[in-house]
Amino acid sequence: MEKSTLIGVVLAIISIFVGMVLKGAPLGALMVPAAYLIIFGGTAATIFIGFPMAEVMKLPTLFKLIFKEQKLIKREELITMFVDWASVTRREGLLALESKVEEIQDGFLRNGMRMIIDGNDQDLVHDVLMEDIAATEERHRVGAQIFTQGGTYAPTLGVLGAVVGLIAALQDMSDMDKLAHAIAGAFIATLLGIFVGYVVCHPISNKLKRLSKREVEIKTMMVEGLLSIQSGVSTTAINQKLSVYLTPTERAKLEQKGAAASE
Repeated sequence: MEKSTLIGVVLAIISIFVGMVLKGAPLGALMVPAAYLIIFGGTAATIFIGFPMAEVMKLPTLFKLIFKEQKLIKREELITMFVDWASVTRREGLLALESKVEEIQDGFLRNGMRMIIDGNDQDLVHDVLMEDIAATEERHRVGAQIFTQGGTYAPTLGVLGAVVGLIAALQDMSDMDKLAHAIAGAFIATLLGIFVGYVVCHPISNKLKRLSKREVEIKTMMVEGLLSIQSGVSTTAINQKLSVYLTPTERAKLEQKGAAASE
């Protein structure tokens, strides 16, 4: 479970409900079916209009991604792994890594390892792996864009819902109490639109982009490491080359671990 998503959802709900109570607004005022229909139905309509069915059908998977913890190899572990593989390669050659291929859990890394062991040209390996990364980025971009569009149109639909509610309310101004109640109900659509757009859709889009960025960084490190092994560079060179992807704190920890291992 991705804890940050769960914490964010709970905080959002508490903030809205508790804020309404503190402001003296009755929670029962939220029970306006027409507002929910306009916001949720209208937002769904913009997504169906704006994207092919094949992409819209991936929405359940996208929701699962933001609640499921991302399983990626840690960058420090990846560097240690490549340093070990480079050491084996310099002693015994690339074919010595063949026994380690099936131990690799990551499909992208396993495919890349097989390519270099099979003796493919380095440019071909680079092009194939980078095309794979580009395709992954595009899939992720489309997924985030779906929520970006939902977040863009939901607040506008909230205004539309408020206008519709005001039109209905102003048709009969003989009963001021009824009019005031109708006007308050009209603005529930605006509240829902802002909530769906700026508290739900845009943050989900941002999280999907961040998850994509992390995955692309890891895969780019894999490409650099594989090509370095294929080129036969030293373990020190690979360590230095891949360490640029680490934060200064992570780099210091890796150096301390390496120093402790050499003692």
